Amino acid sequence: MTPNQIKQTIEAAIPNAQAFILDPMNDGQHLQAFVISPAFEGLMLIKQHQMVMQPLKQALAGAVHALALKTFTPQKWNEEKVKYGF
Repeated sequence: MTPNQIKQTIEAAIPNAQAFILDPMNDGQHLQAFVISPAFEGLMLIKQHQMVMQPLKQALAGAVHALALKTFTPQKWNEEKVKYGF
């Protein structure tokens, strides 16, 4: 699964989501995902991550070695995006 396919899957599964998928090692197997959605409001971090990983579970089986995941509400993203270079 390519980074663009991961982005499309996340954005299709989570209401009003915006996803950024990075491949810092350029190997297609160690990816980073930044996912922003108002659907995360009021949810614990584990629930946010479950919302992202559920639609990816089958697609990522064996294709990606690691996916570092960061989830944000829009307000939290605006506060922290500079810290991540956005």
